[in-house]
This record gives sequence, structure tokens and C-alpha cells, in this order.
Amino acid sequence: MDILSAAVMLFLIMDPLGNLPVFASILRHIDPKKRRKVLIRELLFALVIMLMFLYAGEAILNFLSLRSESVSIAGGIILFLIALKMIFPQPGGLTGLPAGEEPFIVPMAIPLMAGPSILAALILLAHTGPNRMFEWTVALISAWGVSSIILMFYKAFNRILGDKGLTAVERLMGMVLVMISVQMLLDGVAKYLSAVNG
Repeated sequence: MDILSAAVMLFLIMDPLGNLPVFASILRHIDPKKRRKVLIRELLFALVIMLMFLYAGEAILNFLSLRSESVSIAGGIILFLIALKMIFPQPGGLTGLPAGEEPFIVPMAIPLMAGPSILAALILLAHTGPNRMFEWTVALISAWGVSSIILMFYKAFNRILGDKGLTAVERLMGMVLVMISVQMLLDGVAKYLSAVNG
């Protein structure tokens, strides 16, 4: 997987368009003068958390004695499940979290931006290419940057696309993510079968 493929995969998992309505709902309860500041703070928290998982992922896997095949298969299953939720959305969005008071890390940074699926994908990247950490970092920051721009201008995107447009784009992103997850799953199974037979 190259930098562009990794960045696209991470962007799809972050699902900024799917999170737009949830972010808008949370920010609606905050003083308009503080909204931008709160949003920037939460996005930076999410980036720091994701970078921590990217760089600590290999140590976590070594501690748990997990093989790359099992990580690839598990990552594919997790991505597949999150993609299904994007294609067939549940009431309340992907997380089902209600809108609340001013957020601090939860729920905007975690789990909306840095959810279990993105953290699992980062651990998988770190494990499959431990000598390519700079590339994975560039991919992560690129995906986070594009997602952040979309979320910073959440009002404009809501106005331009509308509810139906956002739903259509999110389902399209879900379909692409299904294909990525299936490929990841097949790669893991192929590696496992080759290790068993070889």
C-alpha cells in the first residue's frame, strides 16, 4: 500500500461527511464565539491520539504476540463492519451518541474522529510496514487535514449537499471502504495459507 492509498483509506474510515450532522448537533449547544476554538482543539486531540496509536501500535502487537495475518484479517473485518454502518446508517449516526454539553476529548475527538476503526487501521499500518512510519505519518496527517477542513466548514457542506447529498456521499464512501476491507481480509487469509503451506 502506498501513501495515497493509505491516506484515502484513513480518510474513508474517518468519515468526515458522515460525522458532519453529529458535529453540527454537538456544536449547536456551544456559544457561537467558542465553536471554532472547541472544534480546532478537538481535532488536534484526535490527531495526537492517532499518532500515539500509529507509533505505539507495533509495541502493542508485540506485547500481545499477534501475527501480521491475524491483524490484517481483524482489520478487514472491522473496516467491513464500519463500512456496512456507513451504507446502512443507524439512528444517531455511527456512534449513536446524543448531543451534549461542550465536549472535551469525548465524543468529538474520541470516538468520532479517532474511533476504534481508525486506531485499528493505524496499528495495522504500523505492523505491516514498520520501516515506512514516515509514509504512514504523511498519510495520516493528509487524511486528518482534509477531514479537518471539511469539518471546519461543516455549515457550508451541510448547505451545499443537504441531508440527502450527505447520505449519498457517505454511502458511496462506504462502498469504497467495503472493497478496501475485503482486499485486506483476502490478503490476510492468503498470507496465512501461504505460511501454513510453506
